[in-house]
Amino acid sequence: MSAIPDYVLLGDIGATNARLGLVADSVLGPIASFEVARFAQFTDLIARFIAQHCGASSPRRALLAIAAPVDSNRCALTNSPWVIDTAELDAQFGIQSRLVNDFEAVAHALPLLGAPDLAKVGGATGRKSSPMTVLGPGSGLGVACLVPRAERSFVIPSEGGHATLPATCDREDQILKFLRERFGHSSAERAVSGSGLENIYRAIGALDGVETPLQNATQITTSALRGECDLAVEALNSFCAFLGSFAGNVALTFGARGGVYIAGGISPRIVDFIRRSQFRSRFEAKGRFSDYLRPIPVYVITHPHAAFIGLQSLLSHECSPPLQME
Repeated sequence: MSAIPDYVLLGDIGATNARLGLVADSVLGPIASFEVARFAQFTDLIARFIAQHCGASSPRRALLAIAAPVDSNRCALTNSPWVIDTAELDAQFGIQSRLVNDFEAVAHALPLLGAPDLAKVGGATGRKSSPMTVLGPGSGLGVACLVPRAERSFVIPSEGGHATLPATCDREDQILKFLRERFGHSSAERAVSGSGLENIYRAIGALDGVETPLQNATQITTSALRGECDLAVEALNSFCAFLGSFAGNVALTFGARGGVYIAGGISPRIVDFIRRSQFRSRFEAKGRFSDYLRPIPVYVITHPHAAFIGLQSLLSHECSPPLQME
């Protein structure tokens, strides 16, 4: 008679999609993806996942990467009404959970990513002993920094995506004025995210007095990549320029001579467009510190589940032997 597996639940929980997988016998199984909007609350998703994937044995532990700041084992997602509380998971499912910021998890993955997982966007070779940063436009804009150490690296999570976004030209001044009038504060996330691309597109349309028929970031991106709409092309170019400026700011802030990594769902789909855009010139355009930034490599993370690699790394410090992908 076979033993019932001892499951550990891993999760990458964003505002648009939630991805869950089970570790059993030191192996991470298939990752299931769910649309967040289809579930009123996080516990509804967990109940569904357990019923569909766990059989007779529910997980007793969980390590969850959440797109929100974590405070006292609880977090409210920034761009979703979900609230995730470890006490609630324990009471309802008997799961002892640990929550980390989603970009904290991705940062732990950085030293484990190889050439097939990355697309380079300029720069030379990162310094192995220097900090590495990861940022990513998706539903929101995450930022974290990994600081290498001989004994064990550590990660500094942040909410850098909500820092004020500066402009570098008159056109950007006008776009940010549009955002301030609409939102009160023009944070980086208001321009460098999926909804941010939509904001830029509508701002340019309003400034130029033209119609903005495209409804969402996917339509804007597709139209721009096909060259079907000049407004969409300008919006995506502005998005990449803002992304480059912000990435350069993050690199300077953390001294990220180990490299800058771009995660999230948008960038892997537009790598070639990023390379042709102002991204790299804007990344380096920091006046007296342009020479400091010029050699720093920037990579787009193309691995679809980088957060799970980071979660595995975190979990491997508690488990022996280290986990392996199935």
